[in-house]
Amino acid sequence: MRKVLDGHDIGKREAIYNLIASSELFQFKEGLVVPDCNKTMEEQREMTLKRIKFLLKKGVFQGYLTSNNPGLFLSRAAVFESLGNFDHSLGVKVSLQYNLWGGAIQFLGTKRHHDKWLKDTEEYVIRGCFAMSELGHGSNVRGIETVATYDVSSEEFILDTPCESAQKYWIGGAANDATHAVVFSQLYVDGKHQGVHAFIVNIRDQQGTAAPRVRIADCGHKLGLNGVDNGRIWFDRVCVPRENLLNAVADVSPDGRYISNIPDLDKRFAAFMAPLTGGRVTIAINSIYKAKLGLSIAIHFTSTCCASVFELDGSTFLLDHPSYQHRLLPLLARTYAMSFAGKELKCLYAKRTSTDIKDIHLLSSGYKALFTWHNIRTLQECGAVCGYQGQLSENRLGQLMVEFDSQSTFEGDNTILLQQVSKSLLLEYQSSLRKKKPIKGLGLEHLNGLPPVVGSSCESCFLQDRSFQLSVFHLRERDLLHQLSREVSQRTSEGSSLNDALSLSYRTIKDLGLAFSERCVLNSLLRAEDNEVLLPVKLHLGLLRSLYALSVFEEYPVFLRNGYVTPKQSQAIQQEVTGLCARIRPHALALVESFGIPKPLLGSLAFDWINHNAWVKVGKSANHSSL
Repeated sequence: MRKVLDGHDIGKREAIYNLIASSELFQFKEGLVVPDCNKTMEEQREMTLKRIKFLLKKGVFQGYLTSNNPGLFLSRAAVFESLGNFDHSLGVKVSLQYNLWGGAIQFLGTKRHHDKWLKDTEEYVIRGCFAMSELGHGSNVRGIETVATYDVSSEEFILDTPCESAQKYWIGGAANDATHAVVFSQLYVDGKHQGVHAFIVNIRDQQGTAAPRVRIADCGHKLGLNGVDNGRIWFDRVCVPRENLLNAVADVSPDGRYISNIPDLDKRFAAFMAPLTGGRVTIAINSIYKAKLGLSIAIHFTSTCCASVFELDGSTFLLDHPSYQHRLLPLLARTYAMSFAGKELKCLYAKRTSTDIKDIHLLSSGYKALFTWHNIRTLQECGAVCGYQGQLSENRLGQLMVEFDSQSTFEGDNTILLQQVSKSLLLEYQSSLRKKKPIKGLGLEHLNGLPPVVGSSCESCFLQDRSFQLSVFHLRERDLLHQLSREVSQRTSEGSSLNDALSLSYRTIKDLGLAFSERCVLNSLLRAEDNEVLLPVKLHLGLLRSLYALSVFEEYPVFLRNGYVTPKQSQAIQQEVTGLCARIRPHALALVESFGIPKPLLGSLAFDWINHNAWVKVGKSANHSSL
């Protein structure tokens, strides 16, 4: 099952875990990882940097930016995911250096930048940060206020922070360590605005002194992720060499001519931003790995802890109670389903061509919103089922909850990302109506022709039938798209602009973005089920698929309200979910152990009892004194 789930680089993941366990820097105590969250902010930052340098000496990052290996993205992802399971700050800090700073140079730059910057970046001689976010722009990248003006006389760009809201804000690595930044700003050439572009800017020397006319401040202590030095940056008419413009999309000649093969500013902005979708892909995937971590801790705990819920003697494990099963196992099924969807997205991104850009944008936007919200919900529920134990820092759940709440805003606010998904679907649908051509791609063919027919049977075999489940998902997505089209068409016919019409339909837009994303997740799980040849694994995937689909039906009133399922089916689905949880319960430990997370990373809550052979065969009585 682990091979099916991870899909790639299992040996690389094991090597990283073994390397972590081999060094005192990673602070194992009696086989257990000691959390960093009890250290001061300065101690956490220092430790994160020491760990990166240790991994660098061991050759972990060799070839990350200088190799032409086409499978490198997946290999890097395996390393980041494994490091993140140990410590989120470490995973983020490494990803900032190699994915954001290094990736920007790779994909937005050309040979002159690759030759000058990539080797030193890979060897950590140059430490970079990614300066896009500003205090005032929110998720509106087009609206950033930092300005770069080309000066023909000096053949330099003059980079300026014109107001306080234009300060680069929350920039990981900027407060202490970064020597350089990829700075996003509005470009003006010969008085004409050319849109958002990116520049390589020196912000401090190797001794830590800020560069001339660059001001840097620390964002300060955070609720979590204090191993990452987030900072603020201001530029006071800083001179940037012309060659430091990342010019894969557009360039400026020495004599001040703006050069681009894409004359339209909107299309140029889209081409400029397309390579940066890797950040959303990475965040979406990492959120699922943290949901796996939380579920591993909580399911180990509830499979070994006895409590008096209904029995006077308190001799039943928590997870044997249907109420606890219903709290955790549907989340486990969703985590499995999203894991397969995320793996497919990673592979698509790793092998991407120009024709894949739109699909990657839609999937990464929808999945980033869906997966990070799922992760927040999962970690909160895992912490709750563990009671007061979930509040102890050594048990990791509280730390995970705090550190991953912020993921809903990384790489764009989730609601905004769902708006992008729904707007794209709407424009594609309306274009197909005008051209009288079917919609293609991303499994959208179900939007063409007649809607699927959904039966009214309440039998278990029918409710668990994949055709029934997929048809209901299709109906929900189809009707929401039709509803959004009607709402927008009516408002635009009454004189509203398209953006205003979309803004007033924000509820439908959010629902459609989620419906699209959840349907794509179901399709991924169905493909995994179809491709599996080992019968036991295939059967478990079928159970998880049914629990995923039916728990979604159970959660959203729209399925009953719009008649996709009948009232009797709705009642039967509740009973079916309970039954599926009971069937999956005996395999819950095996299913979370298939995540491949080493026991020491689960915290003392799970590890202490495992280490002392506390848990016994599922269903056998135990008491607190034996734990």
